[in-house]
Amino acid sequence: MSQEPAETSVAKIATSFLRSIGAMFAGFAAIVVLSIGTDLALEKTVFPSLASAHAPDALLALALTYRTAYGAFGSWIAAKVAPGRPMVHALALGLIGWLLATIGVIAQWKVGAHWYPMALALLTLPAAWVGGWLAKMNRSAAAT
Repeated sequence: MSQEPAETSVAKIATSFLRSIGAMFAGFAAIVVLSIGTDLALEKTVFPSLASAHAPDALLALALTYRTAYGAFGSWIAAKVAPGRPMVHALALGLIGWLLATIGVIAQWKVGAHWYPMALALLTLPAAWVGGWLAKMNRSAAAT
């Protein structure tokens, strides 16, 4: 039986950890860039009231839709780039999103419609699961 040197094992663990952090960062960055980019594009063109504290429900529903889709996409990226355990990475990113959305619910409670930040927080983990599931299915299909 041969054993690898302890230094090699530590290096593998460190590399895997850094790749996991990179995967999470890539997914998070995609969500943030796409969400802010879409917000800015809509505010400059067709929906200037999206930036107001009292945006119409229809605009908030639109924002909820694309942010949920971007959350699934970012979680898919995190799971796809992850060195292993794609669903764990997707759900970890979803948990970070849920924490941030919950902070948003608390911070924005006295401003605007309550349903929007609450729905955003509630949909974050299911969207992350969908992204992780899609990445996992993609890996399974590629392996066969």
